Amino acid sequence: MILRKAYVDRLISWKDEQVIKVVTGVRRSGKSTLFLQFQQWLMENGISKDQIIYINFEDLEYESLLDYGKLYQYLKEHLANDKTTYIFLDEIQKVPSFEKVVDSLYIKPGIDLYITGSNAYMLSGDLATLLTGRYVEIKILPLSFQEYLSATKTEIEQAFSEYLQYGGLPYLTTMNRTSEKVNTYLEGIYNTVIVNDIEDREKRKESDPSRLKITDITLLKTIAKYLASVVGNPVSIKSIADYLVSNGRKVSPNTVDNYVEALTESYIFYPADRFDIVGKQLLKTNQKFYIVDLGLRNHILPRKSYDLGFSLENIVYFELLRRGYKVCVGKVGNTEVDFVAERDGTYTYFQVTANMTAKETFEREIRPLENIRDNYPKIILTMDRLTQGNYDGIQVQYLLDWLTETIR
Repeated sequence: MILRKAYVDRLISWKDEQVIKVVTGVRRSGKSTLFLQFQQWLMENGISKDQIIYINFEDLEYESLLDYGKLYQYLKEHLANDKTTYIFLDEIQKVPSFEKVVDSLYIKPGIDLYITGSNAYMLSGDLATLLTGRYVEIKILPLSFQEYLSATKTEIEQAFSEYLQYGGLPYLTTMNRTSEKVNTYLEGIYNTVIVNDIEDREKRKESDPSRLKITDITLLKTIAKYLASVVGNPVSIKSIADYLVSNGRKVSPNTVDNYVEALTESYIFYPADRFDIVGKQLLKTNQKFYIVDLGLRNHILPRKSYDLGFSLENIVYFELLRRGYKVCVGKVGNTEVDFVAERDGTYTYFQVTANMTAKETFEREIRPLENIRDNYPKIILTMDRLTQGNYDGIQVQYLLDWLTETIR
C-alpha cells in the first residue's frame, strides 16, 4: 500500500475529537486504504483490535447491514466495553437512511466515528442538517506527482510522462502499466462512477420533489466528454446546452445544470470560480472545470496528442487543493491569471505554461501578473528550465521542482 501520510496525519490530528470524520473523494482514490492505514496506526499506538469496527458496504459479506436498523443493532452489539470504540463505515451512502445511524452513534459516549462516501450529495439534505457543526470533511484526491514518483521509483521525467498519460489513481502504480491495461482499468472505474455512484445519488434524492432525474446515461457521458475537452476553458451551463443543441441534441439548461451537478457531486469534475483580483470578490459567470485525474480524461477523450498546457494547469489546480488552498481563476482588468490560491487570508498568484522561451509567450504569461498591484507572491510554473529566475518579483519556477518540493 502507498502510505498517504498527509491524510493519515489529518485523521490522527482529529482522533478522539467529538466530531464525525467524513472522508470524501472519487472512487478508487484511496479512501478504504486510508482507513486501513489509520487503523494500523491506531493498533501501533495502544488501541486493541477489539476496539475497531470496520465495515465496507461494497463487500458482499456485509449485505445484510444495508438495512440501517440492522446496522445500528450490529454496531451496538460490537462496542468495546469501557473503552473507546473506533467505528469505520466505508461507502456509507449505500445504506438508505444511514444518517439515522450516524446521528445515533454521535450522541453515544465512547465512540469515535469515521465514514467515507463517493458522492458529495451525502453531505447535503438531511445529513447536513443533522451534522451541522458536528463533522469535519477530509477530501482525498488521487496521488500527487510526488506520491506517484515515490511509489513507482521511476526517473523523474519518465514518471511525469506516465503521470500525464495514466493519472494518479493509486492501484495503477502496482500494475505493469500498458496503455491497454490502464485503459481497461479506467473504463471500469469511469462506468462505475457514472452508473453506480450516480444511481446512489438518485436514490438519496428520491424524497426531493423538485429534482430532475438523471435518466439518460448517454447524455451524461456526452456532457462529461465535453467538459473533459474544455478543461481550463471558461464555460457556462448555457454554453454547454448550446453545444449540445448545435450537435442535434435538444436539451434545456436546467437539465444540463442537473447533469453537471451530478458529475461534480461524484468528484469527477471540480469547478473553479472566477475571482476579481482588484475587487477581491467572486464573479458569477463562466466557471472553469478541472477533471480529478488525467488518466480518466485521456480515457474519456482519447487522443494521439493532447494539449499539454491545459494538462499541466489541471495538475497544478489539484496540487494547490492538496496543499490546502482555496483556488479560483483570477481576473485583473482584461487579463486572466490561471489561479488565485488563498490560504489563511494570504493570496498567491500562479500562471502555468508548457514553455516560455518564445518572446510572445513570455510576455503573455507575465503581463497579467505585472498588472496586479499588491505584494502577494506571483509565480509562473513552466516545463522549460531556461527561463527560471526572478523578474521584478515574479518567480519563474520549473514545474517538476515545484511539484516535488518539501511541503511545509
